Amino acid sequence: MSAPFRTRNDGVDLFVRLTPKAAMDRLEGIETASDGRSHIKARVRAVPENGAANQALERLVAKALGVPASAVSVVAGGTARLKTLRISGDPAALARSIELLDGV
Repeated sequence: MSAPFRTRNDGVDLFVRLTPKAAMDRLEGIETASDGRSHIKARVRAVPENGAANQALERLVAKALGVPASAVSVVAGGTARLKTLRISGDPAALARSIELLDGV
């Protein structure tokens, strides 16, 4: 199983599978796809129009990892369910925080 993130010099890239129009905003832990790649499962109440679901996802991840909302941005998959989020900060601390999300 691969990690649901990739470290960078200035932070991490986090891989997420987003379900919009859910009953509540929440992270549901780490899931491994059939191809062996891992991602965080996330649900948001926002609809996937005008970037609302992406913005809700950015706020949700920022809160879960304890970083400012401005440190999280969608960098790939803007209109897809599978997304890559770039999170700025200390890579080692962010990696530890992400690993703790598995049992959310």
